[in-house]
Amino acid sequence: MKPIFHRTTLIALVCGATLILASCGKSVSGSTYEGAGGVTVAFQSGGKAAAFIGGINSDCTYTEDSKSVTLTCAGQPTVLAINDDGSLSGPAGGMLEKLTKKKS
Repeated sequence: MKPIFHRTTLIALVCGATLILASCGKSVSGSTYEGAGGVTVAFQSGGKAAAFIGGINSDCTYTEDSKSVTLTCAGQPTVLAINDDGSLSGPAGGMLEKLTKKKS
């Protein structure tokens, strides 16, 4: 009886840890971010994004990993760091320097 109890406990712990780690990932998909000067970036599913930067609407693409998002508009990639507070940081002094998640 003890081996079954230990196996069940181990399985429960592994499942719980997996759920916790999965929920820690920060994905931008489905979120809209805003920045200075009226900059807006809407990240859609499937790696697509819509950006309004400098008065121009652009269809863009993006890829992401656990710590950054690479936004590509008009063939120009920009790496955005995902900050602990959920905001995005781009190149210093640029229009994408600081983007905050728009509240729904």
